[in-house]
Amino acid sequence: MSEHHFTLQGTWQGGREGTGSIQTTGFSSTISIPANMRGPGEGTNPEELLLSAAASCYLITLGILLKKRNLPVQTIHLESEGIAVVDPVLRYDRIIHRPKIILQNPTNEQSGLALALAKDAEINCMVSNAMRGNVLFHVEPQVETVSF
Repeated sequence: MSEHHFTLQGTWQGGREGTGSIQTTGFSSTISIPANMRGPGEGTNPEELLLSAAASCYLITLGILLKKRNLPVQTIHLESEGIAVVDPVLRYDRIIHRPKIILQNPTNEQSGLALALAKDAEINCMVSNAMRGNVLFHVEPQVETVSF
């Protein structure tokens, strides 16, 4: 078994109204509690970061699956939505991925395969698998066709 290590450095000053920062090899940001949760709303927050991790993993996985099947993909657009609930404490409840896969002159079979792979990508995503059992995942894919 091979291991892959990821590191992050962070700082924080203050309590609920405080701010901090995080930095990884390819990312840095100010962090705070979101304004809609009675925080200062500066930079990003854990809720957005968790959604970003799930969405970017899903998007990359989908791209890999579509490429492996040699589908005529022009581009993939993704909107992902994270929903948190208080039940009785605040927790992430579900994430909905809404990929729009743009295919160039696909056959009906290719369009159907793209829709199926959109569902498979969530099952194969490392981040989704780490959260599964605690967070529900839904995929609402669309395929659009462009002609050249």
